[in-house]
Amino acid sequence: MVSPFSAPITSPAPSPSPASPNEPTRTTYLLVDGENIDATLGMNVLNRRPNPEERPRWDRITKFASKVWGSDVVPLFFLNATSGQMPMSFVQALLAMGYRPIPLAANGDEKVVDLGIQRTLEAIAGREGDVLLASHDGDFLPQIERLLADDGRRVGLLAFREFVNGQLTSLTEEGLEIFDLEGDVDAFTSPLPRVRIIPIDEFDPLRYL
Repeated sequence: MVSPFSAPITSPAPSPSPASPNEPTRTTYLLVDGENIDATLGMNVLNRRPNPEERPRWDRITKFASKVWGSDVVPLFFLNATSGQMPMSFVQALLAMGYRPIPLAANGDEKVVDLGIQRTLEAIAGREGDVLLASHDGDFLPQIERLLADDGRRVGLLAFREFVNGQLTSLTEEGLEIFDLEGDVDAFTSPLPRVRIIPIDEFDPLRYL
């Protein structure tokens, strides 16, 4: 699987705006499946291994997560550390941007990052807070459905819209919000070579001239 660990780093995530004294601070949990995002970018969008400058700017993703619902953000970045080694320069960069890296090791051939995210989504279901998941993976369908069943909880997906699992896409009727990593989140510094349905309000003819 393509690794996201050589993604370039820009600037630290901004501090969330303080809540009004009369309003309780609400939390958005941002869960990043970095390997899934990077693999989709490489295999489905670019058809090759992404260069460092083509990868997402992870600090832009936390900035969007803070802005989209006006909440404090708890950013969690899940890593597969089954090899026994961690990409320390990348981990340190994540820490500098305010992420909490979660390196997980598998006991066998289990999908350890998926398991970690599933368990975290299940834990969030037992407390207050909104959720943004950066992934295209349908393995999280049961956990997302449970979160959506909780009235008043916002649940969103950060992904390339055209590659989101079809069952997850169908949950938009239940309230799931899908944000495009390029168009909505602005996670990239240059246009990607995507062929996708473009809402007319987002159409920029200069990209094609």
